[in-house]
This record gives sequence, C-alpha cells and structure tokens, in this order.
Amino acid sequence: MSTLTSYNPIDRNPVGEVSVTEPTDIPAVVLRAKNAQKSWSALSLDERQQKIVKAYDALAAVEDELTLLISKEMGKDFRRASYEVGGTIQNTAYFAQEIVQALQTEVIGRSGEIQYRPLGVVAVISPWNYPLAMANNLLLPALIAGNTVVLKPSEETPLVADLFVNTLNTVLPENVLQIAHGDAETGKALVNANINMVAFTGSQAAGKQIMASAASGLKRLVMELGGNDPLIVMASADIDRAVQFAVASSFENTGQMCTSTERVYVDERIADEFEQKVVALASRYQAGPWDQPKVNIGPIVNPKQHANVLAQLEDAHAKGAKFLLGQPHYDLPYIKPTVVTGITPDMTLEQNETFGPVVAISRFSHVSEAVERANASSYGLAAVVFGGAGANDVAEQMEAGMVAVNKGAGGLGPWVGAKQSGFGFHGTADGHRQFAQVRVVQK
Repeated sequence: MSTLTSYNPIDRNPVGEVSVTEPTDIPAVVLRAKNAQKSWSALSLDERQQKIVKAYDALAAVEDELTLLISKEMGKDFRRASYEVGGTIQNTAYFAQEIVQALQTEVIGRSGEIQYRPLGVVAVISPWNYPLAMANNLLLPALIAGNTVVLKPSEETPLVADLFVNTLNTVLPENVLQIAHGDAETGKALVNANINMVAFTGSQAAGKQIMASAASGLKRLVMELGGNDPLIVMASADIDRAVQFAVASSFENTGQMCTSTERVYVDERIADEFEQKVVALASRYQAGPWDQPKVNIGPIVNPKQHANVLAQLEDAHAKGAKFLLGQPHYDLPYIKPTVVTGITPDMTLEQNETFGPVVAISRFSHVSEAVERANASSYGLAAVVFGGAGANDVAEQMEAGMVAVNKGAGGLGPWVGAKQSGFGFHGTADGHRQFAQVRVVQK
C-alpha cells in the first residue's frame, strides 16, 4: 500500500504520512458508504443531530493536536489555527440545529408537504488553506441531511483531515463518514464513482473537470471555485478604515484565502495618502515561522504556489508596476509583505487569483472605470466598496455573490459566488437544503 507524506512548508521536512486510497479502491469505499446510508437515513433528523454533536464533542480531546497539525502542515500561525479548530468545535451545536431547522418538513396547502430527503452518498473534496473549517462546512450538512460522506482532503493537509475523521468515527456509526487520501487521480475516481453529489472547494480548473465528469450521471454539485476579489476605495471613503481593511484582507492567512482582497482600485484624488498609509501599515507585518510570537505572515504552502506568486510579481514588474514595499523575488518559503502600485489590466496580478500577501493597487479617475475593471473577471466571489455617499450605488453594480460596503464581505448569509466562482452554494437554510433531495408529497 502506498503512502502520502505531508511536508512542513517551512523546511519541507516530513510531518507524517497516511495510507493512500488507490483509485481502484474507490468503488469499494463508495459501496460501504451506500450500505451504511440505509440505516443512517432511517434515523430521524434529531437522532442524527444528537449523534453528530456527540461525535464533535470528542474533538475537544484532540483540539491542541489539531491546531498544531494545521500549523505544521500549511504554516498557519498558531493563533489563527487555534481559532479555526476552536470555532469548528464550539459552533457545531448551533450549526447542527440550524441545519435541522432548515430540513424540517414544510406543510403546503391543506394536505401537502415539502420534504427534504437524503441524496445518498456525498463526496466532499476540501482545500488546504482552511483544512478543518472548509471540510466541516460541507460534510456537516451532508451528514445531518441523512447522506453518508466520503471526504477527499487536500494532499497538503492529510494529517489534519485524518485526525478529524478518525476522532469523529469513535462515535459515528461505521462507514457513515470515510476518508480517501490521495492525489488528483483519487479525486477523479471518487467523482466518477457511483455517488450522488460532489461538494468541492478549490480551483476553477478542477471545478470544470468535476462538472464534466459529473455530467454523465447528473450528479448534484456544490462548488466554491475561488475569487479574485476587488476593493474599490472612493474619494469619500474613510481612508484609515479602508487602509486597515485593504492590508488585513490582503494579508490574512498569508493571502491564501479565497476572499482575500486581490485588487485595490483607489480614487486618484486620495491615492497618494492611501498608498503611503498602506505601506506604513504593511511594513508592520512580519513574515516567518508560525511559532514565532510576532509573526503574522507564514510560509507559502508549497514551492509550486510560491512560484505562482513570484510569476505574477515578476510579470507586474516587467510591465511597469512600482513596488512600494517588497520586491518581485523572494526565496522559499516566504513572500514578505508586498505593496505594488500601477497595476494594469494586462498584468497577471490583476487577471488571476494570487493567493499570497500582496496589496495590488490601481488608480482611477472616475468610479465607473473601477467598476468596469472590477467586473472584468471570470471570478465573482466577493467585492467590497469603501466610501460615503454613493457607495451603495457602486456596490449594486458589482458582479459578485457577496458584496459589502465599508466592511468585509461574507459571513451573514450563504457562502455564494457569481460567474465562475461558484456553482451552488452552502450555508444558511437555503444552502443546507442543497444537500437534500426536495420531495413534494400530496396526501
């Protein structure tokens, strides 16, 4: 049996290893899930909720270990890793109750019902940047809805997922939740297997492959496919608040976050002051190992992603962008806090998702220019506008699934993307119901 090794992004030393689920093993995994689903779906919503909550209570015993593994596997600083683990554990009871409420049978007319029934087997394919939270956001509604789940975690963070699933399985019935470790071939085999739904968070390219593979079986899909999120700063904005948001959002989780601010469009009348204050604040950030107390920018997850960020920075430099902080090249494994201005539409820094700690700034003379450039992307996950009068009107023009004015987008409603940033969505009652089959019954 082959193994998958997890590497520390700081020094590329092994953290640990797990057994690979070969593509040829996937049909047997799915068959076990289908057999387990019969008895799991026979339980009531309340009974499934109780078992789930009890299983998540068991995570408290491994909370510190999960936190440490997140830091070791993807480089997230210990404080942020602890927030991810603690939030996942502490919010489960509320999250589970919200899902149960969303899936209650609804009475229609005099004798009709809308029922939310299980779909069957759900494949959850989760990313490395929030290895616990993102997997949890997809598998929890799937399980409570009465489905069984096969989790395929990222190859970058297999140890986090393995401990998570194994701990839950000390309580859950056998084969209700299984894990399949491996590379893209394992993921492809899972999508092609006799499953009923794929819930995926990852890249556009992988999402398109999943859609194509799922088409022949008309498998249900919920997919979050990243973002290239714009921020528009109007002349009427509170500059200090806009600066704080621009830097914090660009640098959060080392910029390795789908709702990171990737493109900043600032009114030329305030641009000099805005840029000076961005540089002053960004200069206070420090890159380094996750276990150092003053560090708030960790390593890039792997050499391939590090090279992707450098390629964008070098392209911008070659096309005339000005580096106000940082430089176009950094040695592995870090990208230090970087502020670049003079970004133009032909630069890959504007066109593509960066996933690194970079504040990329452009100036505009009229807000209509900023809106046009902000919307000129295949992505449409989140968009933010900072400004006074007229900011709401500008926000209305943004082509994104989540839009906010003078604050970060996301968190209040479903996690939803527009254009090629999403297909389906999760979170809140409507999102939870996407993990169920709607059935109308007339009695």
